[in-house]
Amino acid sequence: MSSEVFSESVIEIERLLRRVSFIIKKRGRDILKDFDITTPQFLALQVLRDHPGITMGELCDKLFLAYSTATDLVDRMENHGYVTRQRDPEDRRVIRLFITEKGESIIGEVITARRRYVDQILKELSEEEIEQLARSLEKLNSLMRPQNV
Repeated sequence: MSSEVFSESVIEIERLLRRVSFIIKKRGRDILKDFDITTPQFLALQVLRDHPGITMGELCDKLFLAYSTATDLVDRMENHGYVTRQRDPEDRRVIRLFITEKGESIIGEVITARRRYVDQILKELSEEEIEQLARSLEKLNSLMRPQNV
């Protein structure tokens, strides 16, 4: 057991961040149910949108998945028409993954639903509070980013 002592503000901020993260993840899963897509599929589609033409191995690295798990995931997404596999013209042994228009469309719809949820919550805050929250979150994000979290 650690004997480290933290200030009350550190304890409270850590607790609040954990709670907000939990709520956002839960709400995100609820939104995905409306679109008949799983969380891993949505995460994979986002990676493929941001990195078109990556290989299965690269997708595994980005999602921290075993190769067999990623293969099953891509198989299901391909069956739904969200992704395609294409042979690399430079090396026919390599298969590259691409998001389809249908995959792009579902990402857009899900993100719109998520933003609608955030918009509803932020309506309870003043413009000044929203701007301060955005600045604080941006600062926290920039401080955490170098740690490769």
